[in-house]
Amino acid sequence: MSSSTSQSISLTRYLIEEQRAGRINADLRLLIEVVARACKTISIAVGKGALGGVLGDAGTGNIQGEAQKKLDVLSNEILLEANAWGGHLAGLASEEMDNSHPIPDVYPRGNYLLLFDPLDGSSNIDVNISVGTIFSVLRCPDGVSHPADEHFLQPGTSQVCAGYTTYGPSTMLVLTVGNGTHAFTLDREVGSFMLTTRGMTIPEDTKEFAVNMSNQRFWEPPMQHYVSDLLAGKEGSRGKDFNMRWVASMVADVHRILTRGGIFSYPLDSKCAAKGGKLRLMYEANPMSFLVEQAGGAANTGRQRMLEVQPNGLHQRVPVFIGSKNEVETAVRYHLEHDTAHSST
Repeated sequence: MSSSTSQSISLTRYLIEEQRAGRINADLRLLIEVVARACKTISIAVGKGALGGVLGDAGTGNIQGEAQKKLDVLSNEILLEANAWGGHLAGLASEEMDNSHPIPDVYPRGNYLLLFDPLDGSSNIDVNISVGTIFSVLRCPDGVSHPADEHFLQPGTSQVCAGYTTYGPSTMLVLTVGNGTHAFTLDREVGSFMLTTRGMTIPEDTKEFAVNMSNQRFWEPPMQHYVSDLLAGKEGSRGKDFNMRWVASMVADVHRILTRGGIFSYPLDSKCAAKGGKLRLMYEANPMSFLVEQAGGAANTGRQRMLEVQPNGLHQRVPVFIGSKNEVETAVRYHLEHDTAHSST
């Protein structure tokens, strides 16, 4: 499925080699290293848990109307501070902030835009389940020196880099710059991310699915039909048994799929239909879709390739089907066949 390296190289060396090959420039290399360094700081805070006094609610809410955890706020501040002064960014946007922020005038500006979810799955922090940081990098449009929200509204195909860090038993950074998806593990003794899997590959077929079954009664008919056929197993139309896995932390669920295959679904349902879906296009769906496609998988809204969705807002939400290529295509087929049948009646 993936090629584990027998001789690990550091993230820095990997990025320098990518730069020499002409796939990234010096500014993008610096940006990735700064984000990675910030993630090491977040990893330390997450690892301390109750000892660091960082568990529990912050007593504030974000633009999504969700209660923020203390570590949400801390992780956001760590990423903001780390990326403000390096000269590689023109602006940044966070799931935890109402609007994008241009780099302050006191610092030099670069040609990139950074979007991030500082701590995905933060509702799991207090019960010691894996959480993570997700990020996406876009080019700042030519001639724009003070980027505003609208300059971030680029489809996922425009991403030049995407990645996530998962804070679990080990801290791992999974990264793509458009040349495959690669995993780096943090060596805590030396303080460096080391390349541990080059060229992650998602199997095209799978027998595992991840979905929040408690929402089943709110799903659209095609999703009801699709999951019903999965649950029917060998005796059903699919002709094989499926296992279900659900961590309720997108980073952890997608990391499992990148490691061994599967499909992660957060479909449209009647609870979130007015918002367009549950997960955020710019901070979660697009970067994860880029990573998964680079590993041979697929990502879709159920009706459209995820990376081709034209964003209409910084905090836009979308339905998500992501993972093993053939299984995502199967889930999409259920939706398209349902739509076709109902459009002709």
